[in-house]
Amino acid sequence: MLINDELKKQRITKYKLSKESGVPQATINDICSGKTDVEKCAAGTLYRLAKVLGISVEEILESKETRSSFETFKSNICHRVKDMGDLDFILELLENDQIRSLYRRHWYVEAYYLLGMLDYLSNQNDLPICTRYDDMRAGKLERPILPTGVVLTSEVCKTDEPIREAMDNAIPEFLRYNIVESEVRNVV
Repeated sequence: MLINDELKKQRITKYKLSKESGVPQATINDICSGKTDVEKCAAGTLYRLAKVLGISVEEILESKETRSSFETFKSNICHRVKDMGDLDFILELLENDQIRSLYRRHWYVEAYYLLGMLDYLSNQNDLPICTRYDDMRAGKLERPILPTGVVLTSEVCKTDEPIREAMDNAIPEFLRYNIVESEVRNVV
């Protein structure tokens, strides 16, 4: 949960959060343990917690979202690009700041995938690279994220050749973040 993550990241105790926000510690404990659903909390409670933690109420509410598989996430993004068109997708992505939101939730694979998509589509459309995410561009995922099909083929055939081939054919804007992606346009 986002509140637990923020407490750890900011090195704040639940007691301190309670004192600074005015929200009873028992309520914070119930929220952090999942006993209390954040959607059922009073708006004032969420506002006070968000203010102390330096995050938005929306981020707290969004943190309840369940995380789909990365393959499903990629497919949904590619379909959105196809349906919306490159420029409208880029505009929506920058307006809703989904990259930063995912990154703050520690959903790094999804955040870097969207950043790779933003960079790729910007290059494809001769647009300048958005500098808003330069701090994120300094990093990358610890290990390569390969398509499930490539991993399975490699395991079944007992050879690393499919992995090498996928790495060689990867789109550079994605590979920069250690994501092996070779096709974002050919979606059905």
